[in-house]
Amino acid sequence: MDLSLLALPSDTWTRSAACLGLPPEAVFARRPAEAAPALTACARCPVARQCEQTVAPASSWFDGVCAGRLWHNGRAVALTRRPRRRAAT
Repeated sequence: MDLSLLALPSDTWTRSAACLGLPPEAVFARRPAEAAPALTACARCPVARQCEQTVAPASSWFDGVCAGRLWHNGRAVALTRRPRRRAAT
């Protein structure tokens, strides 16, 4: 990732990003549990499309959360949900 993206002027689309203010450990996490706050923010983010276009995770070997997905080395990670336990009857 181009680290200059972190120093964008405050009047850009990044000012509207739902992840603004989250710790870098969440945004650049490699594990789903650590990335959960950023993934949750992405779900309601009004600028997710601009984020994905700017970061270009698939072509920049990005690690972290971008546009609602967790990325490792530029590949989207399939997030699996744990099966729900059935209530005892």
